[in-house]
Amino acid sequence: MNPLLALRVAEYARDAYRQHPWRWRILAALPLAAPLLAALLLAGVLIAIADDSSGSPETPADVPGIPAVMLAAYTRAAQRVAQLRPDCRGMHWAVLAGIAQEESHHATGRAIAPNGDITPPILGPLLDGSGTGGNRTPIRNLDGTFARAEGPFQFLSTTWSTVAQDGNDDGIRNPQNAFDAALTAALYLCGRGPLDLGKESDLRDAIYSYNASQVYVDQVLADIRNYDALQLHPAAAHSPASGQAKQVIDAAMSQLGVTYAWGGGTAAGPSRGIRDGGEADRHGDYDKIGFDCSGLTLYAYARVGITLPHQSGAQFALGTRLSRAAGLAALRPGDLVFYSPGIIHHVGIYLGYGQMVNAFASGTFVRKDPVNLHEYAGGVHLLP
Repeated sequence: MNPLLALRVAEYARDAYRQHPWRWRILAALPLAAPLLAALLLAGVLIAIADDSSGSPETPADVPGIPAVMLAAYTRAAQRVAQLRPDCRGMHWAVLAGIAQEESHHATGRAIAPNGDITPPILGPLLDGSGTGGNRTPIRNLDGTFARAEGPFQFLSTTWSTVAQDGNDDGIRNPQNAFDAALTAALYLCGRGPLDLGKESDLRDAIYSYNASQVYVDQVLADIRNYDALQLHPAAAHSPASGQAKQVIDAAMSQLGVTYAWGGGTAAGPSRGIRDGGEADRHGDYDKIGFDCSGLTLYAYARVGITLPHQSGAQFALGTRLSRAAGLAALRPGDLVFYSPGIIHHVGIYLGYGQMVNAFASGTFVRKDPVNLHEYAGGVHLLP
């Protein structure tokens, strides 16, 4: 530094100190107090986090059937609601997961980038009044083109244009982005007035505003309860099977990788499949040795002396029924879980934490899968 300049700086500092001595003493003491101030700041942050987290359910690290980016989008959106809609209480990730489960099965079959972009796009049919999807009234965009539902939360393009949010802060509002769509859905559900989604009446009203169908409301509520069960009952979800349940599960798990064969499976093990006149025949199941879904459960339960019929619908009629509405929290390891889009068509053995072992379908094999909440029809408890 120039010596003359350094001297002038020193003189300025001396004069400033003489005019405001206490101000300069405080500034001089700041480096010494920095560690204490940092500790106090950290404590405040931790208290704020604890206080904030106490008002909303904890998000599991992973949820069977929900891609990690989608779960992150639901979580982030629920957290931001408190800032953007302070009068809306009770929003949490499971509410958004329940909506997305019904609307797109969490973007199943699509690639989901880390920033939330979904490809290929999720597009509903053009709402031209032709009757597709039940639409009898044409709905048009401002440019005259027909509207359609878009993205994992299936917003009408006309609605999106008025309520869209930027959930990942990239300056773009894209219905085909998980973060944008989740935040938009969260704020749409909250509306503009005071709302407490912790109350079932308010939650029902919010879901109904999203889709004016009581059947839809009931389906979403069942999904939400199932997701809540995963976080509220982690001990039960992870409790290891014991006794006869363990014997049943061990028997089924010992068959992982065995070929699916429609009609295959006996109490003794895999057997040759049979003809069905359709899908199984196209896969040549009649010429394979393996299990179908009910053949696997029949085999596993035979290990503990329980004889099951070789048909999933007949198995559903046995034991103690566990309703779909009761959710996965009602299940115990070893219970049978059933699928139904109308009639019972599939069965597996529950392992815990949303997972089951099952002989899945023609062309596949015995494997572990998450319980598909969209088709879950309930369970059956057969063991003491």
